[in-house]
Amino acid sequence: MALAPGQPAPDFLLKDQHGQSVNLSSYAGRADVVVVFYPYAFSSVCSAELSAIRDRLDDLVDDETAVLGISCDPMFALRAYADRDGLRFPLLSDFWPHGEVSRAYGVFDEVLGCARRSSFVVDRAGLVRWAVHNPMGEARDIDAYRAALAAAR
Repeated sequence: MALAPGQPAPDFLLKDQHGQSVNLSSYAGRADVVVVFYPYAFSSVCSAELSAIRDRLDDLVDDETAVLGISCDPMFALRAYADRDGLRFPLLSDFWPHGEVSRAYGVFDEVLGCARRSSFVVDRAGLVRWAVHNPMGEARDIDAYRAALAAAR
């Protein structure tokens, strides 16, 4: 069962595409975080979604907001993916233990072995304020992130 608004967001420590450790709790008290789980790097729907975030990054990220992408792909694949598509925000690897963070958020697909297409807005207090879950082949609405962030403030 996926986390619902009002629940505490599980903390995590994952490596980004550059091998840097990223900890959700490091944003506590200072920034809201859009956590974007996506199934597979290099897949067409994921590439379109993350490119849309890239193209609107200045609308989403500021001193009080961050965006973190999470998939179960290995770090080196995420580096190649970010470089290919010019993705300038952290892509975090939930590769090993495989899907541990995705499971903690209730969005790991045990059959496919990947994260489901789910997003959460986590506020400065570490609470989930908004969540959306789309089917595997259906992209999320980027404008919904802005509305959710505005509501979280």
